[in-house]
Amino acid sequence: MADFTSVRVADGSDMRVYIARPSKPNPPAILIFQEAFGVNAHIRDVTERFAKHGYLAAAPELFHRTEPGFEGRYEDFDSVRKPLAALTTGGIEADVRAAYELVHAARSVGCAGFCMGGRVSYIANSILPLSGAVSFYGGAITPALLDRAAKQHAPILLFWGGLDKHIGEDTRGAIREALTRARKPFIETLFSFADHGFFCDQRASYNADAARDAWALMTGFLDAHSAISSS
Repeated sequence: MADFTSVRVADGSDMRVYIARPSKPNPPAILIFQEAFGVNAHIRDVTERFAKHGYLAAAPELFHRTEPGFEGRYEDFDSVRKPLAALTTGGIEADVRAAYELVHAARSVGCAGFCMGGRVSYIANSILPLSGAVSFYGGAITPALLDRAAKQHAPILLFWGGLDKHIGEDTRGAIREALTRARKPFIETLFSFADHGFFCDQRASYNADAARDAWALMTGFLDAHSAISSS
């Protein structure tokens, strides 16, 4: 069962959250953080896939303050510039806290985010007591958010595409160095043959082999750090 619900954020705004529920009782939970293209069909599908895997999965609409219900077009990045520019770190923190409060009665809460949402995963893991965090090709972490490496609560799994022209080794290396210096547990996986956005089957950069292997690695990682095995 999956549908939208609404939660009140600390700043008084209302935010829709797409929730998919598993069939088993008392499941662990996972927060799914959107790409810049919104909580669209792809993100809803990922949320439902996690529910089928055994999680209470929730995807908050992070553009709710300026364009609620927004769904951009993958072939037109200009369509996402306005809501993306309106995001603030403070607003993201308030939103992920509200989403966490919605599901944290579960025995554990992890998160996974994609592109813009990969950065949100990193931010969320710096302010919430998560069980595990996953970041797919998270942009804009360097340099502004490198200091949050020392604040990461849970182990974090980082996915990168070796063909990604937006995020190169300089960026990956800076994040790796910051986490290593802070002595925070992390796993880094580079798909040498994949581009930015390789997990999304609605993007031209989709890579089925990388997406398949990333799903297996991601669920294995999150399961190991949650109560999924006993639910």
